Amino acid sequence: MTITPPALSVFETLESEVRSYCRGWPAVFDRAQGARLTDEDGHGYLDFFAGAGSLNYGHNNPVLKRALIDYIERDGITHGLDMATTAKRAFLESFQNVVLRPRDLPYKVMFPGPTGTNAVEAALKLARKVKGRESIVSFTNAFHGMSLGSLAVTGNAFKRAGAGIPLVHGTPMPFDNYLDGQTPDFLWFERLLEDQGSGLNKPAAVIVETIQGEGGINVARPEWLRALAALCRRQDMLLIVDDIQMGCGRTGAFFSFEEAGITPDIVTLSKSISGYGLPMSLCLFSPELDVWEPGEHNGTFRGNNPAFVTAAAALNTYWADGQMEKQTIARGEQIERALTAIRAESTGDVPDVRGRGLVWGVEFADKTRASAVCARAFELGLLLETSGPQSEVVKLLPPLTITADELDEGLRTVARAVRDTA
Repeated sequence: MTITPPALSVFETLESEVRSYCRGWPAVFDRAQGARLTDEDGHGYLDFFAGAGSLNYGHNNPVLKRALIDYIERDGITHGLDMATTAKRAFLESFQNVVLRPRDLPYKVMFPGPTGTNAVEAALKLARKVKGRESIVSFTNAFHGMSLGSLAVTGNAFKRAGAGIPLVHGTPMPFDNYLDGQTPDFLWFERLLEDQGSGLNKPAAVIVETIQGEGGINVARPEWLRALAALCRRQDMLLIVDDIQMGCGRTGAFFSFEEAGITPDIVTLSKSISGYGLPMSLCLFSPELDVWEPGEHNGTFRGNNPAFVTAAAALNTYWADGQMEKQTIARGEQIERALTAIRAESTGDVPDVRGRGLVWGVEFADKTRASAVCARAFELGLLLETSGPQSEVVKLLPPLTITADELDEGLRTVARAVRDTA
């Protein structure tokens, strides 16, 4: 397939230079269903991007779409602030019965503003309020959002620079395998905590991603996460897991931390919690941490009731019987086999392959190669993005509902794009 870049005049002349994804995908998209998009000229694309993880159930999922249309047609509440509504009640009941109770998680549910960074800001604010301390520890190559509090615990220098002011009260520590296994886990961190001369203020909390998505698909080992949870308990720090991109089944289990067998004090969710790409986020926390005063943290659009409708439908359809987790693990094994074959046939610049469930990364020694692979994949009709501090990793993030045949088609395209850019 040959793609002819469209005339993007209004986008180029009116829209801000801050736009990014569209620069790598020069098409005007018009329709989408499942794992496929179609541009206005009728060209089809297979989607290994899934709205940056916000479309785990694919585009215009028919079950979720039907629930949403029915709700709108009966004039259901659209904007509800934090008022009690039937849509919110249905979501909360589904979330409790399908997600929390089966996992013995006693969390309270908070609706902050509707994006991931809103959930992170709420988590950081709550941790500081509970502990009476300012410092938050994060990890190298972390990404937690683009607002000031979230940027302060984000590692990427380019994104941090956009703040325009000093980002304070955040302290980075090495993520799992950051030092190539040469230093015992948390040696530096715990030494700083115990040394009165270290200069590290006692942190209120530690925030971590179990798999760093934007940071380059860096996968934390379960034993590393368990050791981190134990360290937080010993040192009286809250553990916050940012599950915004890796939660909602992306790694297999509904929460990405389940494999490690830990129970964080605070969890943030967004992206695919609505199931349909509608803005929605949650901040979950242990009941004893619920020290908020009414209205102390709020947001005009935290009551996005159409998102509650599709979220409840997604939970009841895909998470009530355990089949989605099994399918995601099987699809992940399919990806691993294909990427291992790509690595085996590579000569010279042999890629590193890593991931879990339906999130995978391919990194080459040549830091420019990932962008070239993604560009070639687009020419072949596949949407891929890069990740990592230098955009050095090809990131595979297909919908969880993708079929085995569609996944195989996309993986063959990835293999061709790798060969074509060698």
